[in-house]
Amino acid sequence: MSLPRMTSFWLALLLCCSGPVASALAEDEALPVVVVGGDTSYPPYEYLDEKGAPIGFNVELSRAVARVMGMEIEIRLGPWGEMRRALAAGEVDILQGMAYSRERTKEVDFSVPHAVVHQSIWNRQSSSPVTRVEDLAGKQVIVMRGSIMHDFMLRKHPDTPPVLTGSLAESLRMLASGKYDCALVAKLPGQYLVDKFGLNNVAPVAKPLIAQDYGYAVRKGNRQLLAKFNEGLAILRQTGEYERIYRKWLGVFEPVAFDWKRFARYFALLVTPLLLVIGIVVLWSRTLKKEVALRTAELEREVAGHRRTMDELKVRQRQLIQADKMTSLGILVSGVAHEINNPTGLLLLNLPHLQRAYDDSREILEEHFQRHGDFKLGWLHYSRMRNEIPQMFREMHEGARRIKRIVEDLKDFARQEDSERMLPVDLNEIVATSLRLVDNSIRKATNHLQVEFAADLPRVRGNHQRIEQVIVNLVLNACQALPDPDRRIRLETSFRAESDNVQLIVEDQGEGIAEEHLQHLTDPFFTTRRDSGGTGLGLSISAGIVREHGGSLEFQSSPGLGTRAILSLPAYREDLREQ
Repeated sequence: MSLPRMTSFWLALLLCCSGPVASALAEDEALPVVVVGGDTSYPPYEYLDEKGAPIGFNVELSRAVARVMGMEIEIRLGPWGEMRRALAAGEVDILQGMAYSRERTKEVDFSVPHAVVHQSIWNRQSSSPVTRVEDLAGKQVIVMRGSIMHDFMLRKHPDTPPVLTGSLAESLRMLASGKYDCALVAKLPGQYLVDKFGLNNVAPVAKPLIAQDYGYAVRKGNRQLLAKFNEGLAILRQTGEYERIYRKWLGVFEPVAFDWKRFARYFALLVTPLLLVIGIVVLWSRTLKKEVALRTAELEREVAGHRRTMDELKVRQRQLIQADKMTSLGILVSGVAHEINNPTGLLLLNLPHLQRAYDDSREILEEHFQRHGDFKLGWLHYSRMRNEIPQMFREMHEGARRIKRIVEDLKDFARQEDSERMLPVDLNEIVATSLRLVDNSIRKATNHLQVEFAADLPRVRGNHQRIEQVIVNLVLNACQALPDPDRRIRLETSFRAESDNVQLIVEDQGEGIAEEHLQHLTDPFFTTRRDSGGTGLGLSISAGIVREHGGSLEFQSSPGLGTRAILSLPAYREDLREQ
């Protein structure tokens, strides 16, 4: 490259780097300032330092969210009651820390929680302690005005008017000075204030009164601002910044002296039942070994008459091996998914900045091209790269998003879930997730995938991951049944009002199943594809999962015409009432 051309190239690069800065400054001037409110005395979450500047976990977290979301914020701390009134009046856009309650959702919308606050009953050491919620009735209870504990007293003991203060510090000082019976103060802020002001005669009850989600709150309906803070929190969690801030402010409060008596008590409570369980297991193991030895001796004497029993033992051995493989696969998927998510998160975070930098430098590069002719940009000429670079950015960003989506689906699929944890779930959403998981298998099996989602489909009560496992098995079976990619696979969801069931149909134009085999499809280890690696476990496990959910799994098939699998699950009753 000649000297004039090199000089022009570095000048263009310098202008490219300065362009985004000027553009960003111009955008910042146009963006409105978001006013973030908080309490002046709620350490270590939010409070004023010795110079009167806002500090704390909430403050640093809000500034980090603003930084990653490109927002300009102003943090205002004041008495909590005034801050709640300011939010309602529109003087403050968002409160950076509010405890969640169902009553408060009538006035505000909450973000995803960024912490959990444990509320406690505080007593003077010289007085008879109040330890239970029931004991608060008829007592003189100190609470901060407008706090969640104020709402708690009004709800739990409406006939016992609380003593109201302007701050937590004032509540603890009044209690320490001998006034009133007890105070309701969050445990961590209370301990912080007690140490700061030397209030040695007050202490909290060991067991927390209540644990509450704690997060951002906006006026009812301000979803756009709430979405920005939710997205910012997600980014901070992904990049590890949230973990750093949390450990800094909330990870360790103070060193605690080791309580050997408490340790011995808890150790005894833990070890005694554990030893009992171990003893039972050892006894059961020895008994089982004796039974196996006796049975083995009997089998050795009667080998000819017990071949079927030996075959069953071999089958059970294969089942254990397969279960161990599936467990190892789940652990591997979870670990690999975590490692993939970290670089993918960096790609999703950095690609928009790089694209912005290129867009801002486009005019300079075009001007250089018009004046001096074509030049090398990277390994290719600019005349070609100016058309391909935007497409490269779009493809890379879409590819990174797809990687992240697939990895999250794999993590959900591999996660060990409690089968008894039944929640209302959307069958359409589970079907869409399952299709993403087996997208590669579908592409190889067929060029004609047809999916029909029913509108306003009632939810079903069940376990998301286990229902997803059933659908994945059904779709993979349909893929394996197709002899060539020109055959079709069709999925359809619907609601059957006559039976109050939500239904999924998975239909393929495959080779079909012989009539004598249909009744055995869900039998353990029954498979028509054992030579190609089939284990006969997929449909058996799926049928068991469907039975756990109170549903049914049926199959209809004709040789040469394809197979139809019909999954039926009971509709969620609350959704049926709304209809």
